[in-house]
Amino acid sequence: MEAKSSPTKNSFKSLWFSISGISLVIFAFLVWWIYGKETADSTGMAWVSALPYLNSGLNTLTAILLCFGVAAIKKGKKELHRNIMITAGVVSALFLVSYLTYHHFQGDTKFTGTGFIRTIYFTILISHVILSMVQVPLILGTFYLAFTKKWATHKKVAKITFPIWLYVSVTGVLVFIFLKYLQ
Repeated sequence: MEAKSSPTKNSFKSLWFSISGISLVIFAFLVWWIYGKETADSTGMAWVSALPYLNSGLNTLTAILLCFGVAAIKKGKKELHRNIMITAGVVSALFLVSYLTYHHFQGDTKFTGTGFIRTIYFTILISHVILSMVQVPLILGTFYLAFTKKWATHKKVAKITFPIWLYVSVTGVLVFIFLKYLQ
């Protein structure tokens, strides 16, 4: 006879199932947005070419905020930590809007570099893309756990979320550098 799961355990599984489902829908939308739909005409919209620079800046700011947020919680500054992490979430959301806007007008950006630099670029890009898919449910779950004051679980999940979110932010900047300066 199977032991019944507690309501808390079931609600936790339900939460992660819901967050994972939402994340899959987001990724399916992103794949369609970048690769499946026609790009819009950006004639006369010079600002579109500045968006990769903005995106890189937003990724850099997110990485800095994440580091300051972790430093704040390690010093016991809970309110500062909360404010910094909310700001990091907002900056990441702004990145996503800017990223989608850029790809709406420009579509997919091809890397034309050859040789060893191409191998390095695609190694970084593939790890960046895979971990960006992992980070979405982790970030959403970590924020949910904080907002519902489930501190013990929040702390455990945040220890996984932080390095992945930081890696994705930093490698986003590296992808930008490769595309703009190394091909």
